[in-house]
Amino acid sequence: MPRSAGNIRLKAARVAAGFNSQQDLADALTESAKRLGIRGLSVGVRQVRRWESDSPPWPQPDCQRVLTHLLGQNMESLGFTAPWGAIGPQPGQARRPFVANSAAASGMAATHGRAAAVPQPHTAGTDFEAVTRSHRRLYWSVAPSTLHPAVVAHTALGCALLPETVDSTRRTVAAALAESYLLAGRIEFFDLREPSTANETLLMALQAAAEADDPLLGSAIIAHMAFVPGWAGDRDGSSERMTAARTYARRAPASAEFLAWLDAVEAECETRCGNSRTALHLIGHAEDTLKAGNANPSPAWMDWFSPARLAAFKGNTQLIAGHLPQARETLLVALDAMTPTEDKQRTVIFGDLAAVEAAAGEPQRACSYAVQALDQLALTWYATGMDRIREVRRMLAPHQHERCVRDLDDRLYDWRTTVSALNR
Repeated sequence: MPRSAGNIRLKAARVAAGFNSQQDLADALTESAKRLGIRGLSVGVRQVRRWESDSPPWPQPDCQRVLTHLLGQNMESLGFTAPWGAIGPQPGQARRPFVANSAAASGMAATHGRAAAVPQPHTAGTDFEAVTRSHRRLYWSVAPSTLHPAVVAHTALGCALLPETVDSTRRTVAAALAESYLLAGRIEFFDLREPSTANETLLMALQAAAEADDPLLGSAIIAHMAFVPGWAGDRDGSSERMTAARTYARRAPASAEFLAWLDAVEAECETRCGNSRTALHLIGHAEDTLKAGNANPSPAWMDWFSPARLAAFKGNTQLIAGHLPQARETLLVALDAMTPTEDKQRTVIFGDLAAVEAAAGEPQRACSYAVQALDQLALTWYATGMDRIREVRRMLAPHQHERCVRDLDDRLYDWRTTVSALNR
């Protein structure tokens, strides 16, 4: 008999919050109770183990308060069911729903004149997965503000389908739902610059990956969650998530490309936290991993990484470390290796090349690369790319009276670019 996964929603929330063990969560809950003024509450690892079991008991009110405060979700989202039935969002805990429980689903069915939810046909999984796959491809060409609502609507459909499916169909729907949530979270973080929303969405993705029992997809989601504290300069937060991501990756046959990407993610977080030497070491390890290779194929959904993108990571880190000649060479190699479908990443590379030239005291070259980045942004918007250009313009402040910088300002602040930037 297969071993049950237990309360996967609480487990996912625990890992997402940076608590890699049940003991870590127990200790954090006890400390949080003290800060909230709840006297005498001590949570042990045995209690957490019971909450993460197949049939988690309904926690006492003080424990509920601490759990929802610490993990940022209501009790239903954490996998608990009240003794009196389904529960709704608690005060201050309104969240995007994951999957409706059976009682809620039955209520919805009755509202629409049906006695109960209708089980889905065996093709439901592949049909739902096909749309997820299409969204994945559209990400590289469709404006994020256009694609994002469609992806979110698709996750709502997945949440409705999941309780009505079983066995392999359920796993297929859950995996596709996790991927859709991951895509929505990527758009929110990289394209729309909404890190808090992205973190919540990625937590939903992790819970869906747990439903699918897909550790590699879970690893990818947690690694994306590491970007949120990493880009904010919170090294401890990003490191905890990367430890969890690597742990999940060990539970699956991960490709060399996937393992190298984990190094690249951690390297970018280290760079943002001011540790460029550590970042360059991680990138060197990623290059060695790609060179050595292994027999495991990369999953179809991993379409955001390649040797060229690793070179782009490296060039940015070299730039921040002040290694300008090396950064210039690395970024030019990465630019030449980009495929026609990698327009968003091309914008970032143009921006980094502009920054290299600005730091080297070459304003005309810097402006030339910045204009090329703006040309690309006019075709495919990418907030991360625009951030690079704005940083370059700040670096060019000592040259702001030169003609090339004025021409750059004319492009940077024309009607279309300004409205697009402020509308996202």
